[in-house]
Amino acid sequence: MSDQLFTFPQIDPVIFELGPLALRWYGVMYLLGLLGAMWLLNRHADKPGSGWTRDEVSDLLFYCFLGVILGGRLGYVLFYGWQWFIEDPLYLFRMSDGGMSFHGGLLGVIAAMAFMARRQKRTFWQVADLIAPTVPIGLGLGRVGNFINAELWGRTTDAPWGIVFPGAGPLPRHPSQLYEAFLEGLVLFLVMQWYMKRTDKPGALAGLFLVGYGVSRFLVEFVREPDAHMSLYLGFTMGQLLTLPMLVFGAYLMLRNRPEEKRV
Repeated sequence: MSDQLFTFPQIDPVIFELGPLALRWYGVMYLLGLLGAMWLLNRHADKPGSGWTRDEVSDLLFYCFLGVILGGRLGYVLFYGWQWFIEDPLYLFRMSDGGMSFHGGLLGVIAAMAFMARRQKRTFWQVADLIAPTVPIGLGLGRVGNFINAELWGRTTDAPWGIVFPGAGPLPRHPSQLYEAFLEGLVLFLVMQWYMKRTDKPGALAGLFLVGYGVSRFLVEFVREPDAHMSLYLGFTMGQLLTLPMLVFGAYLMLRNRPEEKRV
């Protein structure tokens, strides 16, 4: 093990407090992710013949953001904190206890996209392929927020870049939040921007997102510390098992053959 250890920088997760209200870095990251997605979608809506207006993408983002929050919290309680919910149903509303689940948030966004597709008289894949390339922005920034909060750290490591996180013991750990921010955020965003110029197959962009996120999450889980109350299943974490259906379905969307429809 390296004699020189990196100690986590003491970053206050609360930027400032005003009476009972507190502005947190994690919340700011969500807001920046939403603004980044809105900027990209407005650029798309402004293109001649895009088939979208700024009001339509604004409404779509609102419902998707709502889906992230509601689905993310419900998903965490269902997948990771069910026993605590049974003991105390109010646990569902204590967002500071346990946080949110990506997979639950994904289900919430899917429900929001299905609702908006019907409302705007579009196909589901037209909506999904529009939203998918913007999601890595929020994912990457959200992982940076996890790092600032000193949560969801990695397993112990001898790597020279290991970090001693507060509350995680004296041993250095993988900064797995930053690994995920790089893979799920920056890398996946760039790959999707490249791919979206090379396909018009409906559902292909959504499929690439599922595959890209799935591969990134599955790999990082090997160095991410599982929640203390969660057991391994056949040597895999709950995060890895929940990711497998995403990989399979995403690959199917990318490889399937079907008549082209206009992607707007």
